[in-house]
Amino acid sequence: MFFNNPLLDKSFIFAVRIVNLYKWLTEEKHEYVLSKQVLRSGTSIGANSREGRSAQSKLDYINKLSIALKEADETLYWLELLKETNFLKEEEFQSIHTDCEELVKILIASIKTSKNNLNREK
Repeated sequence: MFFNNPLLDKSFIFAVRIVNLYKWLTEEKHEYVLSKQVLRSGTSIGANSREGRSAQSKLDYINKLSIALKEADETLYWLELLKETNFLKEEEFQSIHTDCEELVKILIASIKTSKNNLNREK
């Protein structure tokens, strides 16, 4: 499922990775608390980004992306905690953490661009 939109594409692929991580953590590691947190925040990034497509205004769009950014930052926290508590090995952590950091950068750039465009229209 691809949208020809880097943010939507990458956030969807990331959500799939997060769901698979959740399944692995619960089935193999029997970890249920942290895995639920990372599942919620990690899948919310794409959901909020996608909601932005149907925003009622540019301000609403910026708000949806800002929520996605907060969720991405929270996801980084849970991933770091999973690593530091030895549920994730360094290699596993680096791969998914890097993907999440990339989403953060895309979201920040998209929000800045949208704010600049909004200010030009005023």
